[in-house]
Amino acid sequence: MSITKETLALTHAGAMIALQAAIAHAEEIHVPQCIVLVDPSGETLATFRMDGAKYLSMHTARSKARTAASINAPTGAMNVEFGVAAGIASQGGVTHLPGGLPIRFNGHLVGAIGVGSGTGDQDFAVARAALEAIGAEPV
Repeated sequence: MSITKETLALTHAGAMIALQAAIAHAEEIHVPQCIVLVDPSGETLATFRMDGAKYLSMHTARSKARTAASINAPTGAMNVEFGVAAGIASQGGVTHLPGGLPIRFNGHLVGAIGVGSGTGDQDFAVARAALEAIGAEPV
């Protein structure tokens, strides 16, 4: 039985590249966004609110990132009733809203990104641009 495991981590440089790519894509589609990157445990690595992005979307973007990291899957597929109950039980830490993606390299979870302030499709597009910029597995 092994008592250790190898892990990968997103560096601050990687987080900045992802953040810059997300901002660039949001500017391209003319949708100001709130963007949050977290590590696998849900701790914040980087956060940014673009000019004109909805203030409350910072909270949902953080919840999207934490949820995606926690379930190692995109957000938005959860049953609405379960999502609401989980959101209440976790004091907003879990959400069923679309816009959160896990960040994986070679099958290893290194964190997640949550994007909010646009439609679910726009949020996912901005998150995917960030993953592509750092060479993470597409989701």
